[in-house]
Amino acid sequence: MPEGPQRSGRVALLGRPNVGKSTLLNAALGHPLAIVSPTPQTTRDAILGVTHHGSAELILLDTPGLHRPLTELGRAMNDAAREAARSADVVLFMVEVPQVQGDKPRLPRPHPGDVTLLADLAPETIVILVLNKIDRIHDKRLLLPLMSAFGQLREFTAIVPLSALKKDGVAHVLDEVARHLPEAPWQHGAEEMTDRPTRFFAAEYVREQILRATKAEVPHACAVHIDRFFEPAGGGVVHIDATIHVERPGQKAIIIGAGAEMLKRIGTQARGRIEELVGRQVNLKLWVRISPDWRKSSRELQQLGYRDATGGASATGGTLLFANLPDDIEAPQGDEVDLDAPEEDDGLESEQIEIDEDETDDDSALSPQGDEADADSDDESGDSDEADEPAAEENQ
Repeated sequence: MPEGPQRSGRVALLGRPNVGKSTLLNAALGHPLAIVSPTPQTTRDAILGVTHHGSAELILLDTPGLHRPLTELGRAMNDAAREAARSADVVLFMVEVPQVQGDKPRLPRPHPGDVTLLADLAPETIVILVLNKIDRIHDKRLLLPLMSAFGQLREFTAIVPLSALKKDGVAHVLDEVARHLPEAPWQHGAEEMTDRPTRFFAAEYVREQILRATKAEVPHACAVHIDRFFEPAGGGVVHIDATIHVERPGQKAIIIGAGAEMLKRIGTQARGRIEELVGRQVNLKLWVRISPDWRKSSRELQQLGYRDATGGASATGGTLLFANLPDDIEAPQGDEVDLDAPEEDDGLESEQIEIDEDETDDDSALSPQGDEADADSDDESGDSDEADEPAAEENQ
C-alpha cells in the first residue's frame, strides 16, 4: 500500500465526441477496456474504469460526447454525460488540437463547441483542461496561444497537453488529478478495473467490430443486446447469445453480408476480444434483427439499456454522437447555452440520424430472408439465415 493519506474520487472525462476520451481511459488503465474505432459516435455508454496512482484512487468515467439531440437516444446520451459531470469530484475537459497545415499555419483556437460545453459547467467545478492530439503540431510553441485562449474562457485548475494515443503526458494528467481528489479510503481493490459486468463488454466488443467492419453504412443505427450469458463457475466454455438490432432491411443485409461472411468476420473478431477479457474459450452466437426506429422509442431504449424505468439516463446506458463544425466558424460569445435547444447556434452539430445503407433492399439483397442470422451454424451454403462460427485459430 502506498505511503501517505489515501485519496479517492470520481473523475469525469467530458468533451465533444471524437476528442480521445476512450483512448485516454484505456491509456490510464493500461488495458483496452473501452472500445475505440475511427468511426464517430463510437462510445454510447458512460464507462467506469478504476486506476490507482500512488496513494490516489481515480474512478474514471468515460462519458458520452454532448451534442444537440434529435431523438430519445440523443437526449439519453446528454443526460448520461451531464450526470457523470455532476457526480464528479474533478472534470477532465478534453479538447483536440486542430490540424495545422501549410508553411504559415493559422494559430489554433478553441472550437465553438468547446466554448459551449465549458459554459455549461458550474463555476465552482474543478476542471482540468486536457489538450489532446498534440502530436498533430510539430512546433509546440503554437500551443501557447491556444492555451491562453482557453484560459480566457474560465479558470482551469491545470492545463495539460498530451497525446493519449502515444501515451505521452498521461502520467502528468494522473498526477494533476490525484492531487485534487479528496482524502478518502479506496473504494476498490488494487486489481479491480471496472464495475461493469462482463456481459456489458461482450455487447460492446460486438458493436466495436460492427463499427470497424461496416464503416459509415450502419454504425449509428445498430445496438447489441446480450440475450444469454452463461459462464460456468468451475471453468469451461463461456456461451454468449447476442442480438444485433438495426433499423432497416438494408442495414441488416450489410451486417450479414454475402454468404454471411460479414457476420462471421464480426463474430470472429468480437470473440477474440471477449476471450482476452475473460481468459477462457467463448462460444458466441449472433443474430441480426430489424427494430425500426429504435432510437426514437423510449420503450425500445429502456429495453436496450439506454433509459431506466423513470425515463432518466440508465446506469447501463448512454451514448456518444458526432458533433463537429468547420474550424473557421467563430466561437459564440455570451451566456450559457442550452444544449437541448436546436434553434440556438451552440457550435454543436445535431445528432446524426440519417444512415447511408447502399439501398440493398431489392431482390439482389445480400441479407437472407427472415429476422435472424446465427453466427454458430454448421451450414456453409450461404442460402440460409445462418453463418458459421469461425474456427478458433481465426481469432486475432
